[in-house]
Amino acid sequence: MAIVVPDKYNIPLYLFHQGENSHAYEFFGSHKENFDGRDGVVFRCWAPHAKSVSVVGDFNHWDRGRHCMNKISDGGIWELFIEGIKQYDTYKYSVEAPDGLIKLKADPYGYHMELRPNTATKFYDIEGYKWGDGKYMKSASETNVYESPINIYEVNVGSWRKSGENYLSYSMLADSLIPYVKEMGYTHVELMPIGEYPFDGSWGYQQIGYYAPTSRFGTPHDFMEFVDR
Repeated sequence: MAIVVPDKYNIPLYLFHQGENSHAYEFFGSHKENFDGRDGVVFRCWAPHAKSVSVVGDFNHWDRGRHCMNKISDGGIWELFIEGIKQYDTYKYSVEAPDGLIKLKADPYGYHMELRPNTATKFYDIEGYKWGDGKYMKSASETNVYESPINIYEVNVGSWRKSGENYLSYSMLADSLIPYVKEMGYTHVELMPIGEYPFDGSWGYQQIGYYAPTSRFGTPHDFMEFVDR
């Protein structure tokens, strides 16, 4: 039986399958949604060859029979709305492969993840942060960047001024890094890989979360505050 794709999904799905959806993170992953007057979270993933996909987590005792996803496109997009999901709830996708093997997969579009060595995705609503960068944005819009000096300081957050096994939090990093780079005459900070990764020794180049700033140093809102400052 052919799958009937809801009209509102036509554009994001078409662009995704063309490899041109530059805002795919707004469609895939886990997002707060009100469905028929019910508050919950909608989960979407791409598993084109899967026989079935379920959302599993602490909220359903990791039972793949509780929250089976619906295939909403012939291209292999799966979706499910679940009520009662809370901030920081952990989850993965339970994917049934063509050979029947069940595999647990973290959400590549998730905004937050467990602290290593654990690898589950955490639901995190990134809305609600109040940005305070109005003055900077106004100044940036009035600056000719092609005629302005630039001096970039490259930083690996996991090793900069690290004391033993203790990492600086995003807030602590802002407290010490910003005065340092200004005193040294730098105009910009370039962060080495900041997405979630499982092995400290990789310095972040072994990424498993492309939209989740690593939980080693705080939450996504903590990272927003660092960028803001």
